[in-house]
Amino acid sequence: MATQKTQKKTTVRPVKRRGSVKRSAQHGNKGKVNPGREIEAVSPIKIYFLGGLNEIGKNITAYEYNDEIIIIDCGMAFPDSDMLGVDIVIPDFTFLEKNKEKIKGIFLTHGHEDHIGSLPYLLREINVPVYGTKLTLSLVDAKLREHGISKKSKLVVCEAGEIVHTGCFRVEFIGVNHSIPDSVGFAISTPVGTIIQTGDFKIDSTPVYGEMIDIARFSELGKQGVLALLMDSTNAERRGYTTSERTVGESFEYLFSKAENKRIIVATFASNIQRIQQIIDAAVAHGRKVAVSGRSMINVVSIAMELGYLNVPQGIIIDISKVNSYSPEQIVLITTGSQGEPMSALSRMAFADHRKVIVGPQDFIIISATPIPGNEKTVSKVVNELMRLGCTVIYEKMYEVHTSGHACQEELKLMMGITRPRFFIPVHGEMKHLTANASLARSMGIADENIFIPEIGSQIEIYENEIRCTGTVPAGKIMVDGYGVGDVGSIVLRDRKHLSEDGIIVVVTTMDAEDGHIITGPDVISRGFVYVRESESLMDEARSLVLDVIENCLDNNIREWGAMKGRIRDDLSKFLYEKTKRSPMILPIIMEI
Repeated sequence: MATQKTQKKTTVRPVKRRGSVKRSAQHGNKGKVNPGREIEAVSPIKIYFLGGLNEIGKNITAYEYNDEIIIIDCGMAFPDSDMLGVDIVIPDFTFLEKNKEKIKGIFLTHGHEDHIGSLPYLLREINVPVYGTKLTLSLVDAKLREHGISKKSKLVVCEAGEIVHTGCFRVEFIGVNHSIPDSVGFAISTPVGTIIQTGDFKIDSTPVYGEMIDIARFSELGKQGVLALLMDSTNAERRGYTTSERTVGESFEYLFSKAENKRIIVATFASNIQRIQQIIDAAVAHGRKVAVSGRSMINVVSIAMELGYLNVPQGIIIDISKVNSYSPEQIVLITTGSQGEPMSALSRMAFADHRKVIVGPQDFIIISATPIPGNEKTVSKVVNELMRLGCTVIYEKMYEVHTSGHACQEELKLMMGITRPRFFIPVHGEMKHLTANASLARSMGIADENIFIPEIGSQIEIYENEIRCTGTVPAGKIMVDGYGVGDVGSIVLRDRKHLSEDGIIVVVTTMDAEDGHIITGPDVISRGFVYVRESESLMDEARSLVLDVIENCLDNNIREWGAMKGRIRDDLSKFLYEKTKRSPMILPIIMEI
């Protein structure tokens, strides 16, 4: 296994470019789906969709040809509101673990959590090379250090334009624009043909960092023949084009002038390095110092500065502990919390829980993000609290303080038009996004039978002239709670939901081991059900009921604790529901002495 440029790279370090990348003969024939292949392809290329479909996040796709597998991305998702206590959600790796001997490598499109967040959990089980760009792998390396597996992991830094040969796969990195630098798409050449997976992308003619998306290379591949296109669907419902990131910088200039003598606080995504650069540029232009708040923001800014992705003049960045040493008009604070996350820095400021920053009428706060679907209420709650404290708050669409990193309809159609794929597969998004992207493909002349909308777990096979679903593989959601991976399932979540809605009643009784008579109890303890001091008569009735149940069991020679607990649970549950119309969890405890 080797890259075209270097045989051995196992640390996170940049690769020096040596002029143009040498292209293999496979790119020489024009207009064919499988140009220049040396042998006749008999087997189909198989694609396994293990995440990123009918959901936002958790993106992971596997390709297999003749018992060789490569993986594209390995992301996480944030828990739904009904996943009480869950920290993150990762893909089900069962299929990959069963086939780990076949896996040749993992390729990453960019450094967002929904594309790299599950990597530490997979690398614990499958230690294979990970290929990505410099910034992406630097963010990955930081995550792996937290999990204690950095030293044994093989991270191979690649650049846009570089080609990696592994097994029968030839993977070309193609530069794209997104809301984080060093983003790429892939052209995956196989004996069957070339497949393009765009990753998250948009077409930005004036990017803040780096070059414009390599439209020429995508077009060249289209002329040579593209078997299938797997394309980002996130903004497939939005008409027109995505606004350039530079328009946000213009808004910052205007708003910073409008802030006058107030302290400026900007909440944005920690990974949006281009946005952070524009905030710093505006701060420098207005003679302000910059402080950073939030663990993830501090980590990303440190990495980006170290690698040269952020241009920060000497003396501009100050420690957050020193912000109170400056007057409000001298400070810009960049923080996390644009999605109203309860533990984020901005939320803690809003609820007076931040140890170093107290906000009030002297603050001009810009929320430079659009709420992710489902986060509207939490964002609104934070905004309302900030306004209650007297802050000036700029949010959502009041000004152009946010632009998406994903392509809208015209850009998606352009990508289809220049790549001219035989088969089209929409990925990355909920069903409404996938369906909208499929409709765009039809409008571009791709036949219905050549469009496939997959689901999580779908296994498809692609031949030169046919695409078909051939079954499913294990796939789904694995919940991570603290150090526990997969030990929280539907039953645990059901119990947590039950506890959160109606509370718990614990019934404790101590009995003699020899003759079974009651020594102490029964005691009835309520948590989250009723306030005991105001419901003493209800608790007394419950206690009497339990005593009657136990005595009835003893009278009928029922000494098996499981049966007694079941009787207590059933009778007490029925009694409490009749009295309160609530169904608390009931936990009988019988001890023997």
